[in-house]
Amino acid sequence: QVQLVESGGGSVQAGGSLRLSCAVSGYSSYMGWFRQAPGKEREGVVAIASDGTTRTADSVKGRFTISKDNAKNTLYLQMNSLKPEDTAMYYCAAGWLFTLTPKYYNYWGQGTQVTVSS
Repeated sequence: QVQLVESGGGSVQAGGSLRLSCAVSGYSSYMGWFRQAPGKEREGVVAIASDGTTRTADSVKGRFTISKDNAKNTLYLQMNSLKPEDTAMYYCAAGWLFTLTPKYYNYWGQGTQVTVSS
């Protein structure tokens, strides 16, 4: 019942910023942003609960911020001070547990590519 569509990816230089958007239809108690680089496991970046509580991976803490606009049914990921190691396909997801572990999320968007050059 939950459908997700990401947008906003692109190519930026190190130190730059980018904002990703996720259009949401349906309802889920827990949502998050995940990423996967070539040859690496998919990892959780940030998650948000229905009450606004957030959980952030250490690798992006202080640089990435998750937010939502319930009126617009949209989830956002603001990425600042981007580094080359942030390069990955980024996915919006909805799940049934407040966690950064991908296996607890059962609805996924198509992904949007983020490339950071040095």
